[in-house]
Amino acid sequence: MTIIDTDILIDVARGIGEAVDFLDSLDSKAVSVVTQMELIVGCRNKVELQNLTKFLNRFEILPITSLVSDTAVKLIEQYYLSHGLIIADSLIAATALVYSEPLVSKNQRDFRFISGLELIPYPA
Repeated sequence: MTIIDTDILIDVARGIGEAVDFLDSLDSKAVSVVTQMELIVGCRNKVELQNLTKFLNRFEILPITSLVSDTAVKLIEQYYLSHGLIIADSLIAATALVYSEPLVSKNQRDFRFISGLELIPYPA
């Protein structure tokens, strides 16, 4: 399973071929519930929200468990001051760490410093 960051899914929604092809190449896909929420707040109306809901049915949605939140807090403590890690990214990274799954993101700089995180290069 590969955890997909929000930025790639936004490109898929915009019809960017590279992102669509990359997503289609993956066998098993998941997103953090944080990504789900980020995409929801990007919807401008109910039709977009309905389309998003259908689109997200293609993914396993990984919840924020107590272990994910504890891990995210540790990441913020470790990386906020030195690297500017933000809350949403800490939760997404913590999800990947706790579930022991790789994360793919266009914004490699937001995650590359996190020890133990398997970050897949994008584009692959």
